[in-house]
Amino acid sequence: GASRPPRSSGVGGQLGKIVALGLVLGLAIWAAFPLIEHRAWVGLGIEATVVAVVGYVYLSPARVPAKYLLPGTLFLVAFQVLPVLYTVSTAFSNFGDGHRGSKQDAIVAIQTASVVQVPGSTEYRLSIATTGTDPATGPLVFLLVDPAGTAFVGDTDGLRPLPGATVSAGRVTAAAGYTLLNLGQAGARSAQITDLAVPTAAGAIRSQGISRAYEGRATRQYDAGCDCVTDTATGRVWRADGAVGSFVDDTGDRLPQGWRVNVGFANFTRVVTDRTVAGPFFGIVIWNFAFALGSVFVTFVLGLLCALALHSQRVRGRRAYQVLLVLPYAMPSFAMLLVWRDMFNADFGLVNRMLGLDVDWFGGTWSARLAVIGAQLWLGYPYMFLVSMGALQAIPRELGEAATVDGANAWQRFRRVTLPLLLVALTPLLISSFAFNFNNFTAIYLTTQGAPFPADNPNAGGTDLLITYMFRTAFGPQGIQYGFAAAISVYIVALVAVISAVSFRRTRAQEEVYS
Repeated sequence: GASRPPRSSGVGGQLGKIVALGLVLGLAIWAAFPLIEHRAWVGLGIEATVVAVVGYVYLSPARVPAKYLLPGTLFLVAFQVLPVLYTVSTAFSNFGDGHRGSKQDAIVAIQTASVVQVPGSTEYRLSIATTGTDPATGPLVFLLVDPAGTAFVGDTDGLRPLPGATVSAGRVTAAAGYTLLNLGQAGARSAQITDLAVPTAAGAIRSQGISRAYEGRATRQYDAGCDCVTDTATGRVWRADGAVGSFVDDTGDRLPQGWRVNVGFANFTRVVTDRTVAGPFFGIVIWNFAFALGSVFVTFVLGLLCALALHSQRVRGRRAYQVLLVLPYAMPSFAMLLVWRDMFNADFGLVNRMLGLDVDWFGGTWSARLAVIGAQLWLGYPYMFLVSMGALQAIPRELGEAATVDGANAWQRFRRVTLPLLLVALTPLLISSFAFNFNNFTAIYLTTQGAPFPADNPNAGGTDLLITYMFRTAFGPQGIQYGFAAAISVYIVALVAVISAVSFRRTRAQEEVYS
């Protein structure tokens, strides 16, 4: 008869399955509450589907292959597929400084930012506190006492009563769940205290020092009828523009507080249509290819030469040489890159002192690029040496001996026999090395940080790769532009994917020739 599917052996196996599934279910229930609180119904649906699939697979005695494939598949989706999809969705938005939240968030921010104190404004006695345990980093809140002696707590979500607070001398001196800041701690966070505004129906509550606060009136008011913001002092009007996610006046000026909207392909087309972006971008693309190809080429050549030299049985002390050659590979790359950065220092660097030069390596574009490639050569050749040694040992010596009998010299044997067979084995590794160096953020950021920068564009440097340019665009001092940075990352993925696909196709053709 048909064989029955294997079952978990013994009580221990069944107990382990029950405990594991119980943990999954408990974690799912724990995660469901914040999803419900934030009305994230899509996330809740995904979670419920995952739990149902896990239960369906592991509670059944059949479907044995799925039991082994499901964990890896879930981790692949969670840590690869979902981040890629989120990045792509971000690339079609204006997400960034001034465009982080919803339209309602923008309206609240506009009104609270325009709050001024007016005659008759309600005043409060103020205590600064945090909801965390660390006074230096925890989220700030205002603990307030109004003239009637009633205690309140206020944050960016609004003003709420604070029952059970201890009030002494007109101020809150203790409250359950809050850590009060002393004068020194509050003084260290004075800028954050000044920026904090508690929205109210009349406007917002702002601090006046660290012991008093007032409820001011917003001079910029939102009118839902015209979907616009009006400055009550000047009469200036900004109307909502859903295409850009901002309030815009008749002259085209925008309020700094906007909201997140879908902008279509605007971030992608900006790369080729915006003159301030297109020129530097395509220059970075060319250098990016040159850096990746150059890094792979120089490290492969040096690693292969070292492997060929030590492949001969006549070399004495081969093991010692191999250990010495592999040492750079055993050292932390980030630490070695910092060492190389200091070695290329124009004033006290070892390179200038040993060679008797006076070169500002990081001051010029081409010298900085040469320095980066030099550091890459030292860091990367041990890997190429190791893989080349392994590939050389896999090539039968009889092939070289046969070529010698046919009259081939050493160079001809290498070019006609050894190198083609090496490339068949090493091309996939060279392609992966190219993809790694194409996005080698660490090599650039820890040595040059993308410098040197032209005077007219401090955002795109002479040694910038697309990945460092994207990082500076997303987090740099010029303003955070997550949507545009995500579009650049999509370009990066597309370029690497196309090059890898073409290279692997040629690799398969090469394998068929030499198989």
